[in-house]
Amino acid sequence: MKTVAPVGLVGYGAYVPRYRLAASEVAAVWQGGRDHLPVREKSVPGPDEDAVTMAVEAALNAVSRAQVDPAELGAVYVGSESHPYAVKPSSTMVAEAIGAGPSVLAASFEFACKAGTEALQAALGLVGAGMVPYALAIGSDTAQGRPSDELEYTAGAGAAALIVGPAEGALAVVEGSRSYVTDTPDFFRRAGQKYPRHGGRFTGEPGYFGHVLPAAEALLADLGHGPEDYAAVILHQPNAKFPAKAAADLGFRPEQWEIGLLVGQIGNAYAGSSLIGLTAVLDQAGPGDRILLVSFGSGAGSDAFSLVVTDKVSARQGLAPKTMDYVKRRRPIDYALYARYRGKLAV
Repeated sequence: MKTVAPVGLVGYGAYVPRYRLAASEVAAVWQGGRDHLPVREKSVPGPDEDAVTMAVEAALNAVSRAQVDPAELGAVYVGSESHPYAVKPSSTMVAEAIGAGPSVLAASFEFACKAGTEALQAALGLVGAGMVPYALAIGSDTAQGRPSDELEYTAGAGAAALIVGPAEGALAVVEGSRSYVTDTPDFFRRAGQKYPRHGGRFTGEPGYFGHVLPAAEALLADLGHGPEDYAAVILHQPNAKFPAKAAADLGFRPEQWEIGLLVGQIGNAYAGSSLIGLTAVLDQAGPGDRILLVSFGSGAGSDAFSLVVTDKVSARQGLAPKTMDYVKRRRPIDYALYARYRGKLAV
């Protein structure tokens, strides 16, 4: 898919909470301290943080880099699977907090972990059609994992924000995109349930690999590109093994995918997972670098994007905190404090 008019990213920003829960803390409580932990640690939001507060921080960083007046934003989209309200849009709160609107299109998106790239697709379409001058797309999520579940180890928290605008002012131009979806019940949470459930054997195949690979392959075929044309590839990061295997299956070398792999330090930030990886890559990208981004959302689907970095990136990288600044700013907590912060204790 290509927009009618050339578009790209004029600004980007991320946010990762400072609190960290070591995987060994979870294992000590539920497994007696087992080996072969899936990640080293994950980010945990504080008691005063949620998907909206994190989205606001990331959005303000994106605005700083874009050097755009928030009032010029024609749309604010927030993708999440942990919206703080069941009935009340996150997007209106974010829009007002950053100074956008009230004459602005606002909507909240849900598609598991690809809600953020789903919002990005919509933003690209609006700007590419000439309906709005700029559009803001955000992926933001807090950790949602049932006690003792695998997600307790990997479900982290964070947000990423991207401002879409005309290609001539972009720090990275979007060459094209592809989406691939099926009705695959690999992961779900029914209304009224507190925690999501796994589809067991559906998680890898036909879930993750059954969508990430065909979405990426279709986009590469559309554009006539191969792995050798890319400086970096960012894939959805539910754990460390899946993106590594998928990247290898696509023909990418470790140095191409390791640059955006943050799951070991912050866990899987759900709707912001692949987008946070993109912001980390943009923080150190140079003019001419080509980047492949592929998300995955359970239920199930993938969005793939190809971007080319322009000579405007260097001047904007330092206009806001870098993603790794947030990753390195860490405060370890134990399982008891984590349980308190995440509302896992019934009082």
